[in-house]
Amino acid sequence: MTDKPTVLFVCVHNAGRSQMAAGYLRALAGDDVEVLSAGSAPKEVINPVAIDAMGEEGIDIAGNTPKVLTVDAVKESDVVITMGCGDACPIFPGKRYEDWELDDPAGQGIEAVRPIRDEIRARVERLLAELLPAHGGE
Repeated sequence: MTDKPTVLFVCVHNAGRSQMAAGYLRALAGDDVEVLSAGSAPKEVINPVAIDAMGEEGIDIAGNTPKVLTVDAVKESDVVITMGCGDACPIFPGKRYEDWELDDPAGQGIEAVRPIRDEIRARVERLLAELLPAHGGE
């Protein structure tokens, strides 16, 4: 891993879970981690309920755009976190892969999305503590 790790969050539509995870990691790590997100079948826009849920946390993901998962994005990442994209993610030796089983916020109301958001935050915080142990004490 380089001095500045790169983390790629992948879900099917890149409109909810992966966008929320990327938003949290950017907010918590600042410039210490390169953050990417993509989807195997990206939607046109970010899920508006995910935008609202993150807005409650003071994190604005409204300007993000769902992106298609590319082999290059995986190649340039040190850590690849999948969230329900199944076999769509290419595997390369030397990368760290994790699959986070999380409910899909698509079509859910804010009451259902908040616990998903909170679980994503907890997982991102654990990931950040592993990637940058000094960050946890700040």
